[in-house]
Amino acid sequence: MRTALIGLGRMGMRHLSVLQSLNLDVIGAADRFQQAFPNAVAAGIPEARLTTDALDLIKRERPECVVVATTAPSHCELVCAAAENGARLILCEKPMAVSLDQCDRMIDACKASGSRLAINHQMRFMEQYTLPRQIVTGEAFGGLGSVSVVAGNFGMAMNALHYFEMFRYMAGSPPVKVNAWFSPESLANPRGAEFEDKAGSVRLETAAGTRFHLDAGTDQGHGMMVSYGGRFGRLDVDELAGHMRLVVRKAEHRGEPTTRYGMPWETTEQNITPADAVAPTRAVMEALIAGTDYPDGEAGRLVVEVLAAAYISHERGGATVDLREVHLPRDRTFPWA
Repeated sequence: MRTALIGLGRMGMRHLSVLQSLNLDVIGAADRFQQAFPNAVAAGIPEARLTTDALDLIKRERPECVVVATTAPSHCELVCAAAENGARLILCEKPMAVSLDQCDRMIDACKASGSRLAINHQMRFMEQYTLPRQIVTGEAFGGLGSVSVVAGNFGMAMNALHYFEMFRYMAGSPPVKVNAWFSPESLANPRGAEFEDKAGSVRLETAAGTRFHLDAGTDQGHGMMVSYGGRFGRLDVDELAGHMRLVVRKAEHRGEPTTRYGMPWETTEQNITPADAVAPTRAVMEALIAGTDYPDGEAGRLVVEVLAAAYISHERGGATVDLREVHLPRDRTFPWA
């Protein structure tokens, strides 16, 4: 399949390794910075196939597949151009876009052209979520009540949005209520001075009342720890270390009320595949090629909607933003990378 790769930064090079492992024909690659070219050449892309003009590459070569691994402000233009120039498959990095209007334009362009659009939210393919999902939906856990994430300062648009998609996946339904309290301190963004990414705390809730809590303030500097709480148990996952610990009530005590929180329990521990970006990205691409169970544009838009609601909640002093009632500004542009 004739494939074009747009963006040759750290994530772009990961995408390149995925494309090569799938034996896709990378007919061209683009990055606006020529400094990125040597790494691509070293990875096997002939220098003649490299360009700083991504739109020209898309229009000239009309690739069947396009991977967009640039920063978020360019996603909409590149995805729409790929769809309009015949790309059947498009994989776009997250965040999907920097406004809800851009998300809608991308979805509409792909619908009009018949293109499949995937956003690289890989959680449904990662063992650190697939195994916990089997556990928290099982009878012994007693149903999922909450998800709590404590992490280093990994950015709302950089990483927290992955957890918004994870929560939807775990809860089986999307969040409808959003509260956020961002850290007052702003730190330099490693992707450039034009970008800003917030740190802080976010609370989400589904219509059924399942809760999500995330704390990743500027005063926290290490790790990704996730705890799942249910009626009968708790599951703790250290995502960087690749370790999982499950504690559940013994079966004979599950009829007792939740106020009996210290009933006799059973503990199991196991190692899991530590957090990784390449293998699940390959799984997203494979699902996109197969046309089944890939994170589509609607999934990507929901994440952007939740993130936009978090900004608005913070600006309102942490007030609840109910996505069923509040119409978010579609044309507001956010400074995400």
